[in-house]
Amino acid sequence: MNKVKFKVNDEVLVIAGSEKGRTGTITKVLHDKNAVIIKGLKIVKKHVKPSQKNQDGSIVEMEAPIHASNVAYLVKKATKDKPAVISKIGYKVDGKGKKVRIARRTQKEI
Repeated sequence: MNKVKFKVNDEVLVIAGSEKGRTGTITKVLHDKNAVIIKGLKIVKKHVKPSQKNQDGSIVEMEAPIHASNVAYLVKKATKDKPAVISKIGYKVDGKGKKVRIARRTQKEI
């Protein structure tokens, strides 16, 4: 299984699924499930049972995870005359010997 190369606060574009074409910011990365949670996308309703902390049970709206393969790193947002630029994330070693993330399409450091 491939490593999730996304980090919190990365701007991403959903490329597959019910939220296809929408952009957002990553709020959480779930490495064990190979998924990410994006702010404001894939809202689901969860039924919460009553407990000691929450005396009355309720229905809570929350963001569900999206598999990392259905998300692409957003280099530039779409404008009126130009489409969005998306890229895979790669790694390279800079001049100081430090490993840095790069956008493969533009070869620029993230």
